[in-house]
Amino acid sequence: MHSSMAFHPRTSVRAASIGVFGVLISLQLHGQSFAQMGQTGQGQAPPAAASEGRQTPLPNTQGTIISVPEDFAGMKLAPGFLLNVVVYDEPDFTGPTRVDNDGNINLAFLKPIHVAGDTVVQAKERIEKAFRDQGILKNPQVSIDVQQFATTTATVFGEVQNPGKVELLAPHSLLEVLGMVGGETSLAGNVIELRRVDGDPPSKSFHYKRGGDTSEIRDVMVHPGDTVIVKRAGVVYVLGAVNRPGGYTMQEQGELDVAQAVSLAQGLTMQAKVSGLRVVQHQPDGQMVEIPVSYKDIMDGKEKPLSLSAGDIVYCPVNKVKTVLGQTTGLVGQTAAAAIYVTH
Repeated sequence: MHSSMAFHPRTSVRAASIGVFGVLISLQLHGQSFAQMGQTGQGQAPPAAASEGRQTPLPNTQGTIISVPEDFAGMKLAPGFLLNVVVYDEPDFTGPTRVDNDGNINLAFLKPIHVAGDTVVQAKERIEKAFRDQGILKNPQVSIDVQQFATTTATVFGEVQNPGKVELLAPHSLLEVLGMVGGETSLAGNVIELRRVDGDPPSKSFHYKRGGDTSEIRDVMVHPGDTVIVKRAGVVYVLGAVNRPGGYTMQEQGELDVAQAVSLAQGLTMQAKVSGLRVVQHQPDGQMVEIPVSYKDIMDGKEKPLSLSAGDIVYCPVNKVKTVLGQTTGLVGQTAAAAIYVTH
């Protein structure tokens, strides 16, 4: 005579070991068999692939596939995170807790535990140690589910292809973050500003040239909440008797001299008054000054070309124009309508 036995499984399933990180997100499924997971009926057989021992993705209790971001292993807990702490076989200690403004979590019978800055694995080990050190449990087995995240984005704007917010659970290198937004635009300069959400100093600038040396930013990390600003390249205006007047970006390490600027403008016209070549510069106090330039001496190698700064105007009059001074205001007005050319 055979007797039947009622079986009520109490199963702990550890799922979603993703990528090289091997991060475990624990799903505590009490009173459910594998056949019941994601099914509307009861007592149904598990999928054939699972019964044959092949790996199949495990759905959660809502029937959706579990997905773990690739940077989950490096994610650091911060104030605002909502955690579900599960202590095996100890329901009195199991439940949700939020990381408070001081970076602590509160569990029953335990002193506040500081977890801000810890990964999920480090927080798990810290909680287990607290149980042992405070003499509450001898061999606690803790698992943590992150149910709500705090700030998990960084903001990138300026001269990038797709400015906006990017998802960051963990710090990523500045080069990786630039790749997430499609890289820089053709008008990007060589200065990138990084504003820290919590750092000293709160902001710092780095020099970087596309396709060039990346040593200065190779080890720069962007954290969730940070802001990255890719500055626009400086523009120098070449106006007057040149073949292609307009604005020219200073992309080659941010450096440009008079000779290079005139060359970018495809040289002087036949009507140019070479001796009247001037550079109009803006001073810190808002005043504008004119600097005469001996273009002939520069071409003969007798004089070093004047280095230009962003916003400078190189102007060459035609022969009939005697002076530039009376036209300075008009020159500044022309820069607003000037075509901008990207240098390569």
